[in-house]
Amino acid sequence: MANADGILAVDQGTTSSRAIVFDLNGHIASVAQQEFEQHYPRSGWVEHDPEDLWQSTLAVCREACAEAGERGVRPVTMGITNQRETTLVWDRETGKPVYNAIVWQDRRTADACGKLRSRGLEETVTSRTGLLLDPYFSATKVAWILDNVAGAREAAEAGRLAFGTVDTWLIWRFTGGDQHLTDATNASRTMLFNIHEQRWDTQLLAHFNIPASLLPEVRDSAADFGTTQSEWLDQPLPIRGNAGDQHAAVVGQGCFSPGMIKSTYGTGCFALLNTGQEAVSSKNRLLTTMAYRVNGEPTYALEGSIFVAGAAVQWLRDGLGVLGSAAETESLASSLDSNKGVYLVPAFTGLGAPHWDPEARGALFGLTRDTGPAELARAALESVCYQTHDLVVAMAADAGHAPETLRVDGGMVVNDWLLQKLADIADVAVERPTVIETTALGAAYLAGLGHGIWSSLQAVRTQWQLDRRFQPAIGAGERDAALAGWADAVRRVIEKFD
Repeated sequence: MANADGILAVDQGTTSSRAIVFDLNGHIASVAQQEFEQHYPRSGWVEHDPEDLWQSTLAVCREACAEAGERGVRPVTMGITNQRETTLVWDRETGKPVYNAIVWQDRRTADACGKLRSRGLEETVTSRTGLLLDPYFSATKVAWILDNVAGAREAAEAGRLAFGTVDTWLIWRFTGGDQHLTDATNASRTMLFNIHEQRWDTQLLAHFNIPASLLPEVRDSAADFGTTQSEWLDQPLPIRGNAGDQHAAVVGQGCFSPGMIKSTYGTGCFALLNTGQEAVSSKNRLLTTMAYRVNGEPTYALEGSIFVAGAAVQWLRDGLGVLGSAAETESLASSLDSNKGVYLVPAFTGLGAPHWDPEARGALFGLTRDTGPAELARAALESVCYQTHDLVVAMAADAGHAPETLRVDGGMVVNDWLLQKLADIADVAVERPTVIETTALGAAYLAGLGHGIWSSLQAVRTQWQLDRRFQPAIGAGERDAALAGWADAVRRVIEKFD
């Protein structure tokens, strides 16, 4: 393979689409990013225009490929990683969606989940999928579309409609409707996929009243997902890697051994602990999910999901207008000696793991006349650390041992203050890699595996490089006092809204 060869990685996220071209050493040759509009038609509802997802993805791919070409790097294959659980249904003939994409953050099906839970379905869901019965996942979103869009159920039962998460939608569009595919990691987030048998579950499809004809074929995370039509990227490009964003980050962080843990900080925060060939059942309301599937061999993980991380900073910037940019949070937070008793519980769309309370709503505690932008910024960053601590404690209980290190990535980890506070609160060494775009990097690695550039995950592992390690630097007393304040704030939020 010539040095000029590269890999195009698509990272289609919740608030923006990004494309990165990597060279074969894992270095970034070019980056393009484009934000798109969020739609909030009702309280607790979050939607995307499917055409925005496609057009923004196509635009950044073209821009990144052009820039990389100017630097002498030409992609030879392509990988896709995506916001998970977000649900689309479209017409197989016309390719036109029957409704907007319902985003993972959307809570409109909370009542439907409650009714299914009252019928005793959650145990069946958890035993087969590793997930909890929650509106976060795709199944009740699909059912909602079929039941609330005129003619959708009839068309689905006639085999005229297709369902997909965002990866499936992009593959469909890139291949001109030739391929209706997903990978095992994205399938594992739908609440319809049996992770033990590695197939769509007919009993769950019946419970959710979803026709099997809607579903895409499930393949390995490094596999043949078709070839892009030449009109899109000026050349046909084989798509050889695909994984949900958090699973791709596991690959990008080289977390291939049981016990390794990574945490990604973007709109939300997602921590995954590799459990190897064993699908560990959580006793602490964590999710059992796929880490990745390569060469037909599933690797499992425990996952803790925090719905709001960077979105809390975005809220301060765009919602309240107290920040000019997200980057200001580091200097504002570090300007204070303490949080002055101010806690933000950012349950804007409910609380994720380990609480799983979809009805909880956000709250600020400890406000005084002295509270200003610095206190709010610090409380937002600290909320990320406290929520991560809760996940690490739950994972340690399920796995039987506490992690020694936490590998971190995502847009927030450029903030040194945040990572030091994270090490202090979670009481664990925090490692930041030289390439923090590990979600896109993981998609590139999977594509490289599928294309034959790398022979194994072990060959990929050697590419990971450490940028900086943050060690815990506070005493147990200070940590415990801070965590007690957080626990009290969470308790009051849950009791208020239950």
